[in-house]
Amino acid sequence: MKIAIVNDMPMAVEALRRALAFEPEHQIVWVAGNGAEAVRLCAEQTPDLILMDLIMPVMDGVEATRQIMAETPCAIVLVTVDREQNVHRVFEAMGHGALDVVDTPAIGAGNPREAAAPLLRKILNIGWLIGQRAPRERTAPPSLRHAVMRQGLVAIGSSAGGPAALEILLKGLPASFPAAIVLVQHVDQVFAAGMADWLCTASGLPVRLAREGEPPQRGQVLLAGTNHHIRLLKDGTLAYTAEPVNEIYRPSIDVFFESVARYWNGDAVGVLLTGMGRDGAQGLKLMREQGFLTIAQDQASSAVYGMPKAAAAIDAAVEIRPLQTIAPRLTEVFAQ
Repeated sequence: MKIAIVNDMPMAVEALRRALAFEPEHQIVWVAGNGAEAVRLCAEQTPDLILMDLIMPVMDGVEATRQIMAETPCAIVLVTVDREQNVHRVFEAMGHGALDVVDTPAIGAGNPREAAAPLLRKILNIGWLIGQRAPRERTAPPSLRHAVMRQGLVAIGSSAGGPAALEILLKGLPASFPAAIVLVQHVDQVFAAGMADWLCTASGLPVRLAREGEPPQRGQVLLAGTNHHIRLLKDGTLAYTAEPVNEIYRPSIDVFFESVARYWNGDAVGVLLTGMGRDGAQGLKLMREQGFLTIAQDQASSAVYGMPKAAAAIDAAVEIRPLQTIAPRLTEVFAQ
């Protein structure tokens, strides 16, 4: 994979070089010391992946991500030495299309390969997404659906560009929105609690992490909060599970949508927002086949038109809508 490094700290650049050296197939094509230089170099030679620092002189990683995704889009992973202190910057950059975030590998670690493992694992996952692997076929016979409750449910999946899209969608819903909402966003569990707090503040709706064993609750927005998948069980409660192990992203949108298709017997809407890859498309199709309304974000309003495009390609979405119209549509559906 052709990889670029954007970082103004020589020690961080060296740490990334050493980490990438453990996988000879990775080639560093250029290094930029600030965001403006990265925008210029990316236009001249677009890599497969950029490892982007957040805080830099001249232009920071958030603005560089925005410009690159608008002009010469490619996969971007944020690399920072202090994730907790940069939560808002991380979500802003992910809103512009950054795929993931990882700590800068420790250069003096006792086991250098172990220190490099989280970064290399993220890069491996990105490689799978870039390759656009064929989706695993899923089936959910009608007989598998069980009556769990009659209330309404909105199941939402998002990835690259998702935080900003979720902020817009949730802001558009009334405080009295009558359905339960469960969000599955591709984000590391280290950031899940911060994202829930950020969305709660930004949207004005009660957003928190989903807890093992609780049911979706009317008027509550629950966010998948671990690196395990979240699914709906027969009794209407939510559970975290390591299975299936072969899913690239954890939590998987497909896994959650599939469980809704199997076990939810009330009113439900599936919504697939911006993101790279195909996660969520097959699950959304299953929801449609079970008679649920399904919505995919349109290309013009998507930061990364991957997952919604995959859903449209297999006719998984009943409606394809601009982001700004999804909240009014949900309000209309559950007001009936």
